[in-house]
Amino acid sequence: MSSPYFKIIGKNPLHGTVMPQGNKNEALPILGAVCLVPGEVIIENIPQISDVLMLMDVLRHLGMEVEDKGEGTFLFRNNGDLKSDLPAELCSKIRGAVTLAGPILAKTGRVFLPRPGGDKIGRRRMDTHLLALQALGAQIEVFPDGYEIKGDRLRGTDLLMDEASVTATENAVMAAVLSEGVTILRHAASEPHVQRLCKFLVSAGAKISGIGSNILTIEGVSSLKTPDKPHRIGSDYLEIGSFISLAAVTGGEIFIGDVELEDIRMIRMVYSRLGIEVRPQDGGILVPSDQKMEIIPDYHGATPKIDDSPWPGFPADMTSVALVTATQCKGTVLIHEKMFESRLFFVDNIISMGAQIILCDPHRAIVIGPNRLYGQKVASPDIRAGMAMIIAALCAEGTSSIHNIVQIDRGFQNIDTRLRSLGAHIERIGEE
Repeated sequence: MSSPYFKIIGKNPLHGTVMPQGNKNEALPILGAVCLVPGEVIIENIPQISDVLMLMDVLRHLGMEVEDKGEGTFLFRNNGDLKSDLPAELCSKIRGAVTLAGPILAKTGRVFLPRPGGDKIGRRRMDTHLLALQALGAQIEVFPDGYEIKGDRLRGTDLLMDEASVTATENAVMAAVLSEGVTILRHAASEPHVQRLCKFLVSAGAKISGIGSNILTIEGVSSLKTPDKPHRIGSDYLEIGSFISLAAVTGGEIFIGDVELEDIRMIRMVYSRLGIEVRPQDGGILVPSDQKMEIIPDYHGATPKIDDSPWPGFPADMTSVALVTATQCKGTVLIHEKMFESRLFFVDNIISMGAQIILCDPHRAIVIGPNRLYGQKVASPDIRAGMAMIIAALCAEGTSSIHNIVQIDRGFQNIDTRLRSLGAHIERIGEE
C-alpha cells in the first residue's frame, strides 16, 4: 500500500471560522501526571493525534485503564499497580514518552526509559532530565537502548537546571511533588503548558508556588488525590499561530475561536512586524483580509530578526511557520533558530517552490520577499515543517504534493478536513 500524501491546489483565499485543537504540548505531560493520581481522572479537550494516542497506548501497557468518552474527553483509571518498564517499540516513535520518567519513578521507585523518538530536528539532549532526577536522589544507569532510573526515596533539593527545558521541567515537577521535603526548581521553563500542568497537580493536592515564573517551589506530599472536577486541555497556541499565517498568506479572513490572548502575545508582536494584523474579538481573534504583508525594518533601516527563545519569547515551534510567512511579505528578515541544528534544513523544499531564502548556516536563514511560489512535490521532515509546507502550498500557484504526512498527523488533528471547511483545496491521497 502506498503512503498517504496531501494534494493541494493553491491560490484560494481561506474564509470562515475554525476552532483550535487542544494543546499537544500540554496533553502529553498531563497524561504523565495522571499516573500520580489515584482513582479516576477526567481530561477534556485532548487532541486525538498520533503522538497522544500512542502515549495512551503506553499508559495502557503500564496498567492504566483508558476510556474514550467521546469528543476529546477521556477517563483515566489508576488502580495503583503500574509497571515500571516503558515499552521500547512505542517509545521509539514518540518524544512524549519522556514525560513519564518523573511520574513513574515517583510512583514505583524505578523506571526504565527507552531512548525516545520524535522529530528529527537535531540533537535533543536527555541530560537535563537525568540531572534533575539525579539531584532529587535518583540513581541512573545508562544502557545502549535506554536509561534505568531508580529512587526509592526521592528528596527535595535546591536545583538549578542547566537549561530551561520544558519537558525536563515537567519531569522534575512531577517527581518532586511526591518527594520528601521542599524542592526549589530554578531556571524552570514557564510556558503555558507548564503552568497548566502545575495547576492540574495543585488541583490534585500538590503544593506548588511560583507558577508562571522561572523559580518553582514544590513542597512534597505523601500522595495526591482525585481532582474535584475534570481538567480541560487549553487551546494549542502554536496551531492558532499557524492559522493566522494561513489567513494572511492566502489573502483570506478567518475567525479563530477559543483563544487565550496572553498565550499568543509574542506571536502577535512578531507577526505585526511582518505586516500582519490580528484583532481580538468575542473570545477569539479575527485575521482580516487585506493585510499589509510588509516587513518593518529596525531603526536606521537595519534588517530585522525573528529569533526563538524560552517563554515568553517567540516559540521555537513557530520558527518554520514564520519563515514561510515571511516569503510572502515585502522586505528582508533574518530567521534565527537557536535551539535545533536541523530544523531549518526543510527550507530546501521551500526554495524549490520559488522562495528567495539564503541558508546562512544550520541556525540562520535570510528571507527576501515577496516571492511567487509554485506547486512542487515536497516531503515533511517534522511536525512544524509539515505545517509550514501546507502554508506554502496553499499560497502557491498550481498543485503541490506533500509526502511523509505521518509527521503532520502527529501534531495536527484532521488538519485536511478542517482546512477544507475554510475553503482550502486539500485532499488526502492514498492509504498507509
